[in-house]
Amino acid sequence: MKRSLIILLYLFSLYCNGQVVNIVKIDSITSDLHQSNLGRIIFMNRNIPLSDCTEADFLTTFQLKKDCDLNIRVFMDNSITNYMHQLAPELSEEELNRKGNYQFSFRVDHILIYQENIHYGCGLKKSTTTTFRVPLIDSSGGDWWSVYLFERFMANGGTQALTKGKHQLTIEMRPYVKVNEESDAMVGNLIASGSINLIIKPVKISSKQIAIQLIDSNSGFERSQAKYNEKKIKELNKAIALDEFKSITSIVVIKEGKLVLEEYFNNANRTTLHDTRSVGKSFTSTLMGIAIKEGYITNENQTLSSFYKLDAFLNPSTQKDSIKLVDLLTMSSAFNGSDSNSESPGNEENMYPTDNWVKFALDLPIEENRANGQKWNYFTAGVILLGDILNKSVPEGLEQYADKKLFKPLGIINYKWQYTPQNVVNTAGGLQMTSLELAKFGQLYKNNGEWNGQQILPSEWVKKTFTKQLQIPERTNEYYGYLFWNKAFVVDGKNYETFYCAGNGGNKIFVFKDVPLTIVITAKAYNKSYGHSQVDKMMQEYLLPSLLK
Repeated sequence: MKRSLIILLYLFSLYCNGQVVNIVKIDSITSDLHQSNLGRIIFMNRNIPLSDCTEADFLTTFQLKKDCDLNIRVFMDNSITNYMHQLAPELSEEELNRKGNYQFSFRVDHILIYQENIHYGCGLKKSTTTTFRVPLIDSSGGDWWSVYLFERFMANGGTQALTKGKHQLTIEMRPYVKVNEESDAMVGNLIASGSINLIIKPVKISSKQIAIQLIDSNSGFERSQAKYNEKKIKELNKAIALDEFKSITSIVVIKEGKLVLEEYFNNANRTTLHDTRSVGKSFTSTLMGIAIKEGYITNENQTLSSFYKLDAFLNPSTQKDSIKLVDLLTMSSAFNGSDSNSESPGNEENMYPTDNWVKFALDLPIEENRANGQKWNYFTAGVILLGDILNKSVPEGLEQYADKKLFKPLGIINYKWQYTPQNVVNTAGGLQMTSLELAKFGQLYKNNGEWNGQQILPSEWVKKTFTKQLQIPERTNEYYGYLFWNKAFVVDGKNYETFYCAGNGGNKIFVFKDVPLTIVITAKAYNKSYGHSQVDKMMQEYLLPSLLK
């Protein structure tokens, strides 16, 4: 009995000291550099493969500025899967890799500023790896989880802590496991840490960057003489120059149908074609309204079964047959597809690698216990279906139809489509235009579908589009129309309601309901957590207070 108790106490002590037997075999630690830096996070100014890296590449001091590159390499004596196994030895390797990952802590001058348990899906070879390199800042714009992590640190106290001068940044890594949704995450001991001295110098900007830009002739709009708060606009220009608002490329303001502001930033100009991503979805709604007006489509209550033999696709059902065009226009179909849920079968990231996006959408199952037209869920593949239906229904295909019936009447000649694998224009996003041409599109809606005396889009369709068709879940007082969003800005205690187009990166076309304003903002903050929120801040704190005076 005494011997058994001693063995149990010994095993318990091993567990408490993190010496639970590994669940996976780790990559061999063969590099002298790795051996001599176990438990360290080191900083580099570029991507240096482990085989080429030496201690001479380790940074101790670094000037943090726009368009720089800052990388880390982590040296561990075990893999994250084995570290997590020490926390939850009852879980399998697969369970561990879906319930945990690294916890990152960011300290500035020894004060904890930000801490995050990164998502289990972040791209690391968890089970075996003992060293890895990732960028914290990547001037090439790479799509890295680590860059987004560093941006969240900066947005949640990092920018305020890293004031002018020299500061010590320390990064710490620990394993975490969250066994179930109800329990708190278990966090293990320190795996690795590292520090670097960051030098923050004030950004030098010129008076030209702050000045309000002159409007050239031939804009397609009459130039406005309306007054606005110039001081506010100069403050906004300064904030953009200082990179407080990042990757903004243009601002165009139409007031009472006339051009008030036309500003370009970050090497953009009047001829720049802006990739506005999902702003293109709103154009799909416009083209659907025109096609219905001309009788090529009966109305938005037609069902998918009117256009496709759905029993030729996977997961046939009467509910799929009854999906209406309006359900796709309002993102409320019963398809099991959600772009906000990475696990959803119909997530857009699952669609893009396929060779037939229409088939991808029509093959999807119906979500259980979900009626058509009842619940909003952002669903890009549904807009692909709308584009395909339009392309098959209108004469000469959708590309020619859009040019003849929408773009030419608006005087839009400088634009560029992206295409689906079937060489049909991509109605889900990627339509590129100049800022002034985007403003024409927004002003068309402000004019209730009329342009230069011609009724291009039925006013009734504009009315339906600018109706709060469905509330957006988990957002207060935000709604969705026909592929347009809806919200209100509050300025001096008064609500200013707007319907707007929105695309990844912070691209927006705002059409205000009760004031004569159409505002275009383009940006290239693609996949950045701040992309949309910074545009809302620009509107709330600078543009609207200036223009409403």
